[in-house]
Amino acid sequence: MKKKNFIYKNESFKCENCGLLNEPKRPEIRNHCMFCLHSKHVDLDVPGDRLSECHGLFVPVDVDYHKKKGWVLVFECVKCGSKSRNMVVSDDNMDLVAKISSNARK
Repeated sequence: MKKKNFIYKNESFKCENCGLLNEPKRPEIRNHCMFCLHSKHVDLDVPGDRLSECHGLFVPVDVDYHKKKGWVLVFECVKCGSKSRNMVVSDDNMDLVAKISSNARK
């Protein structure tokens, strides 16, 4: 039986795009780099399951606003083309968030 609920994972990681270390932030969950906003395709069905075999780099391609979740980054995997969404975290590079949003609108 597939798990359907979010699996809470808040681990430190070294970004595979920029190489910088990202430390966990409580109570927010860090699942993308706070510096360059890239992520890694590690989850398959639900956030935190770590069941994806792809492991490609997720590149931020857009920013959306959700009335309950706030700002949300939209990612596309460079390896398989899969799309994913992650909430913007309070200490993310907001200048880069704004730039991605602006570029996506052009």
